[in-house]
Amino acid sequence: MRTAPTILHLDMDAFFASVEQASKPSLRGKAVIVGGLGPRGVVATASYEARAFGVHSAMPMAQARRLAPNAAYLVPRFAFYRSVSEQVTGLLRALSPLVEPLSLDEAFVDLEAGGAAWDAESARRVGVKLRADIRAVTGLTGSVGLAASKMLAKIASEKAKPDGLVLIEPGTERALLGPMPVRTLPGVGPATNDQLRRAGIHTVAELAEAGEDELVRLLGKAHGHALYAMALARDERPVVAERETKSVSVEDTYDVDIHDRLRVGLEVQRLADRCVRRLRAAGLSGRTIVLKVRRYDFSTLTRSETLRGPTDDPAVVRETAARLLASVDTTGGVRLLGVGVSGLADYTQEDLFAQAASAEAGNPAEEAEQEPAADRAAPAERRWLAGHDVRHAEYGHGWVQGSGLGRVTVRFETPGSPPGRVRTFFVDDPDLEPADPLPLVPLACPASAGPEDTELPGPGDRAGERVPSESAAEGG
Repeated sequence: MRTAPTILHLDMDAFFASVEQASKPSLRGKAVIVGGLGPRGVVATASYEARAFGVHSAMPMAQARRLAPNAAYLVPRFAFYRSVSEQVTGLLRALSPLVEPLSLDEAFVDLEAGGAAWDAESARRVGVKLRADIRAVTGLTGSVGLAASKMLAKIASEKAKPDGLVLIEPGTERALLGPMPVRTLPGVGPATNDQLRRAGIHTVAELAEAGEDELVRLLGKAHGHALYAMALARDERPVVAERETKSVSVEDTYDVDIHDRLRVGLEVQRLADRCVRRLRAAGLSGRTIVLKVRRYDFSTLTRSETLRGPTDDPAVVRETAARLLASVDTTGGVRLLGVGVSGLADYTQEDLFAQAASAEAGNPAEEAEQEPAADRAAPAERRWLAGHDVRHAEYGHGWVQGSGLGRVTVRFETPGSPPGRVRTFFVDDPDLEPADPLPLVPLACPASAGPEDTELPGPGDRAGERVPSESAAEGG
């Protein structure tokens, strides 16, 4: 493990909810919950104001509504979140060639690999500047952890939340980890935590004291060795710039169980087409087709078939998924369906027999999906999703507060405006149209010098350098 805290972990604070608050002035400082709004929806992200009511990620949306009935409930805008995430990732890539994204809102950065930091002082300075640049470019806040390993950097960023910076000095790791609960360590989920608790192990210090042999006996060889090393603050995992995609998949959860077998088949073929579109967008193909079915009783079945070679042909994926569905009993009803492709490659070896069969039989699934698309084009069938952007010919840019009974309520405001007025329209109002999101910070540029202008002294220039002071939030 390295001797300087030059691994940085960035975790954007309540990312989806914070993007919505930055985009909508009327929601700033208020409880905002983003997720699926149907009866079976779950919370994707809750703002810190909503968390004060006990709402958290992965909670059923029905429970969140009971805890925070007056919160703003919004449908996610993933494309917009991704564009904001790309702005943040651009700042990270300016620091180092080794950036390892974990999701849209967090990533590891090897500062040493980019020459941006070599000791605690230089690492702290980079962390301070990064947080300032993120705020200037996106208007959002992120928490930064700095340590000598990935595990410790992630723990540090968690301690820094929200909107802070924590640096773990080398040599202090064991003392820091000792009193923490074992759930702090990666790989300790509910089942492992219960096993350790039954053995009288509650803290990381007790985990280390138990010894490697005891942990192997309790948890198995691989898991026991790994947890013992982490309890001793040992983590040699490098920051990996490219994380290989292992599969591409799509799935839908239905508000009402689907009982009609024909409808189930059409849904599977629609999901197969969506999955192929994602494959092609990524320039990939795959050999193994996977079908996922969650039935009315929450039992989840998966079926898979491996082809002779990788494909990105929608007809092949549809036909394979249909064969897999034939082996699944859906009599009692289906609440979730998913189609995925694994065994990925960047070339294709088309299944000519499947293509020929598809050409002879036609493509009923494709025709079935074209009809709803035509329906959606008709104004009367437009869906107005809560939180999504719209534009009115007279009132300008706004967002949907809610819809129902043939009407849609819109609040007209922009990221840079004061809280706006609310107006209600018929859902088929020809002057109201969906719109693209507006930038959170128009024409944004970092408050401090850009990467090419930044004067970060090299190791030979350390004498007399000034380290910018961090705010009171630095301690978490």
